Amino acid sequence: MSPLPCCVRVALAMQSMINIEVVKGANENNLSVLRRFTKRVQASGVLPRVRSKRYSQRTPSRNTRRAKTIIHLMKKEVTAELIKLGKINEISKFSRRH
Repeated sequence: MSPLPCCVRVALAMQSMINIEVVKGANENNLSVLRRFTKRVQASGVLPRVRSKRYSQRTPSRNTRRAKTIIHLMKKEVTAELIKLGKINEISKFSRRH
């Protein structure tokens, strides 16, 4: 069995990427070319996928979660120490702060 040609391998590797190409005909104006391009973009479904990823955040790595937890624990220790020394008042989580 012969190996795949170079262009087929590239196409298989780039299946997740979608390239949309529209060639202008000889007697075609710019408006109709633009209309055909927008139709192909809409049909490919690229825009909804990009818009759905726009505001999503990736999950933080284990190291960043660990660092955040350490900072939180250090702040908690400092606050507990200041409460113990009487420098700040203990504030209940569910009460109003007066």
